[in-house]
Amino acid sequence: MHDSPLSASPYEVLGVGASVSDEELRKAYRRMLRVTHPDTGGDPVRFDAVQRAWVLVGTSTARAAYDRGGSGATNGSASASHVWTAQPAGPRRDSRPTARSHGHPGGWSRERYLVLMREWVGRGRTLSDPYDPALVRSAPRDIRHLLANALAEEATARQVATLGIGFSVWHDVATTAAGAGLPPKLDHIVLGPTGLFALQSEDWGGEVRIKRGELIGEALAGEQPMHDLAVRAKSIARAAKVKFTGLMVVVPDAAAPSSLELLGKSRGAVTALVGQSRLPGVLRDGLPGAARIGGTELFEVRTRLQSAVKFL
Repeated sequence: MHDSPLSASPYEVLGVGASVSDEELRKAYRRMLRVTHPDTGGDPVRFDAVQRAWVLVGTSTARAAYDRGGSGATNGSASASHVWTAQPAGPRRDSRPTARSHGHPGGWSRERYLVLMREWVGRGRTLSDPYDPALVRSAPRDIRHLLANALAEEATARQVATLGIGFSVWHDVATTAAGAGLPPKLDHIVLGPTGLFALQSEDWGGEVRIKRGELIGEALAGEQPMHDLAVRAKSIARAAKVKFTGLMVVVPDAAAPSSLELLGKSRGAVTALVGQSRLPGVLRDGLPGAARIGGTELFEVRTRLQSAVKFL
């Protein structure tokens, strides 16, 4: 899997605690190799994960670097802390116009992450770096999930910005959708000649599958992402008097069975699971079976959204 705040630690992959001795760690690695090896009926994905875990903590130097909060690698790559911190946009090398973009992608998720992280650490204690990898790894899953989703939303925003001036994008749009634990927002709305799309960017730190038009997986813990997205989209569609033509849950490439999976329809909108890197192409080409929007209708829909959209 990709590097995510929700990714299992090397110790978790090897089935041991972080305080075990080097010898115990070595024994655990050998045991997991035997259990997961494909030649003995093991899972190739878990086998690869075991090998990657060993690269991160298999030597004293790598383990010390990982335990200090680094990536454990020695190739000079950026640390996880740098990657997880919100980064300012660098200078553009492409002079072509970008999509019209409004709102702050990932802003609500990052703000909630910082609030809950400070509460978890404890009032009165100094939190010098809320993105310190060692701190993030030790935090409860619900806090790490907020950071993972903020990163996913920011990645989607970078992707849709490349669509060009024919598209308009709204990020972190407030909704009146109700539901237990349902964040009061829709991550992204994308409008272009290929349709009006509601997007939710997600990272559960694990793979997802499809069953009866919904996403399932061990990491979801009973969530119903496509249903929740439809609820959010319905709230905005009513307020703006528009009709979505596509609903998409966007996940890291490694989390999806394939780069594009069609799930069915919800209130006339095509529903789909999309891998992060495939997203711009899907938006440019349109979802199979989804209605297109052109001419004066495109202008009218944009005007209605501009009047109705409120940001968090």
